Amino acid sequence: MGADGVGERDEQPAHPVTVASFWLDKTEVTNQKYLECVGAGVCQPYRDTVARGFHAGPEAGFRSPEQPVVGVSWFDAGTYCAFRGKRLPREAEWERAARADDGRKYAWGNETPDPARLACFGRKVGAKGATTMPVGSYPDGRGPYGHVDLTGNVWEWTADVYDPMAYERAGRDRGEPGTCEQVLESLAMLRKGKRQGYTGSNPIPTTCERALRGGAFNYPGGGLRASNRVHHPPQWRMLVAGFRCAKNSD
Repeated sequence: MGADGVGERDEQPAHPVTVASFWLDKTEVTNQKYLECVGAGVCQPYRDTVARGFHAGPEAGFRSPEQPVVGVSWFDAGTYCAFRGKRLPREAEWERAARADDGRKYAWGNETPDPARLACFGRKVGAKGATTMPVGSYPDGRGPYGHVDLTGNVWEWTADVYDPMAYERAGRDRGEPGTCEQVLESLAMLRKGKRQGYTGSNPIPTTCERALRGGAFNYPGGGLRASNRVHHPPQWRMLVAGFRCAKNSD
């Protein structure tokens, strides 16, 4: 897990991690599947103004049945997964699914990202056709275990608190971040040391945010590393964020 000498400081160093066996959905959750949960009275409706708020064109451009659902918070994602008898994946599980044992840079391997063949990324927001794609549109970009769209399309919520120091803690060999209290101490230390950039281009958080993985339709190819980590407040409902679910194997 992680990387050496590339990317942001919060994704370094590369280190071995052991996780228990688990199942991970092959695709991101679609609008159609999510609306089944809404129709059952369990899930909250997705935010239906995210495209307009992102200056990304009509909302309809992101709402076909097989496109990944967007405009859902971390809480919404967890509710949906529980509705299906599942849960959100941990960061370590997500990266395991994307990289297997060979330390590949991207889910498909080490080949340079190709927007025509491997993933939905690099699209200029607001341009004609600059939306997400139906899940599974890039079979050549599948991961080592057959998962599609682990790279690009939408960022995927994970279960974990975002911990910039996770790879330096005692639980690093199990892929376990620190507690919220420990994370807040680390974030305060980074701010005091004026270490903006340690956690990526987003501002250093002031609260316990959640980690997302995978990149999105508008993200540049250089940031599509399977080790890349981003973070956002769990209540945010964004155009660029969706999810897939996991389940224990036992």
